[in-house]
Amino acid sequence: MSSRRPPGLPIVDAKTPAELVLVGPVTRDEVTGLCEDVRVRLEGAAVRVVVCDVAGLGPPGLTTVDLLARLQLTAKRAGGHIRLRNPAPGLPALLDLVGLRFEMEGQPEQREPPLGVEEAVEPSDAPP
Repeated sequence: MSSRRPPGLPIVDAKTPAELVLVGPVTRDEVTGLCEDVRVRLEGAAVRVVVCDVAGLGPPGLTTVDLLARLQLTAKRAGGHIRLRNPAPGLPALLDLVGLRFEMEGQPEQREPPLGVEEAVEPSDAPP
């Protein structure tokens, strides 16, 4: 059984963040255009988040750090922020090393333990 899409524009939830897919390598000229995309997506939007899918950027490096720092600065100036989706395994550590903090999709917040993780009890631990 299949259902047909209703005619007209798709219904978009006002709480759905804007999305931006980043594909690399990104040149310095493209950074300006991507920053403008972020600014435009946040102007007049009800949600103040732009989700950047960074899976296509390739291995993390200083070019990626520079791009993400500029996008975050643009988003903050427009009253929003950036959330990263599908980061390469080393990207969060590299961003942490240079002092940049980004919200990552699908990862627990730093103050919360991951779900399903239990504390191990050592035989030498005294009972409470």
